[in-house]
Amino acid sequence: MQPYPITAMALCNGMGDSTAAVLAALRAGRSGLGPCPAEFELDAVVGAIPTPLPPLPGFLGPVRDTRQARIAAVALAELQAPLDRARARWGSDRVAVVLGTSTGGIEASETAYAHAQAHGGALPAAYNVETSHALDAVLHVARVLGGGLGGPAYVVSTACSSSAKVFASAQRLLAAGLCDAVLVGGVDSLCRLTVRGFAGLEVLSSRPCRPFSSERAGINIGEGAALLLVERTGDGPARLLGVGESSDAYHMTSPHPEGLGARLAMERALGHAGLIAANVDHVNAHGTGTKQNDSMESAAIRAVFAGAPAPAVVATKGYTGHMLGAAGATEVAFVVDAIAGRYLPASVGADPLDDTLAVNVVTARRDVPTRAALSNSFAFGGSNCSVLVGGPA
Repeated sequence: MQPYPITAMALCNGMGDSTAAVLAALRAGRSGLGPCPAEFELDAVVGAIPTPLPPLPGFLGPVRDTRQARIAAVALAELQAPLDRARARWGSDRVAVVLGTSTGGIEASETAYAHAQAHGGALPAAYNVETSHALDAVLHVARVLGGGLGGPAYVVSTACSSSAKVFASAQRLLAAGLCDAVLVGGVDSLCRLTVRGFAGLEVLSSRPCRPFSSERAGINIGEGAALLLVERTGDGPARLLGVGESSDAYHMTSPHPEGLGARLAMERALGHAGLIAANVDHVNAHGTGTKQNDSMESAAIRAVFAGAPAPAVVATKGYTGHMLGAAGATEVAFVVDAIAGRYLPASVGADPLDDTLAVNVVTARRDVPTRAALSNSFAFGGSNCSVLVGGPA
């Protein structure tokens, strides 16, 4: 594929409510995980945004003012100048929007249901299932707050790979000539369904998660947004080089034990870019901190890089928790910053490493350059995606 520059990005998650705060924590090796909010009534650790979220502008109407929309708005506010430039350069109708989400507006519906229980079945006046709950509810907010983005717009929802797959969508839209710039990313908010659901699967940890550690005991859930602007041409800190997708459909909730789908996604990303494994310096792992995921991903990495220098492996969910539909884009953004800053973040919580996994996990920050990096996202049902990012031309 033709490489496309990533010209801007914005982040908001448990590490902070601004891109600067999030990246400062990443560079310092400072986790954003903390106790689960009291309303969940669960002994767990989560990555909750640490500050109150401002309400949406009044012109959007109260029915759109959900937690997920507020999270998206915080990130969008930082992208106003880059989006203004993209609209001026390409035209509003040539700027597309493709967002990933998993929970969508579930949190808004949970709140509405609690209100109905307390008020004789009456839903809140500001609740509307189409504008508060639907997966595409935040899409309208993004298009409007983005300054009236009029290009193709849709949502991808493939659980934990949702906002990695949006990069494949962006590549296809640009290659087909349907647009000249794409605002991609993911947004998810904490809700009872996901936190309690993962607890029901017995994969939720009551301590901060520890990907690739011999003491790993499960995942944490996080929330936030990551938005990136991909353009046909331009200057930026990194380029989108390739995207690999696969669907192994091994099991509804468990990954393939040998990582066959994960391996295929990484190999396809390399093939898409016309690169070989030896061209890749580091892998941002899906790294959830469960026994099964880290084991299968390690096997897949070893297989892809057999005969090539072992890449540095970075696991960043110890900073944010698993952000579900926002995880993929967040971790691509972390890779972009690592490339731009010529460093590798520490994998918080990974030490002591599980030596049986036999991969080169970064446990302390390293100041080294990266030519190209793979960012992995693997989802329920075997929906896999690997995004290959490189430095500027």
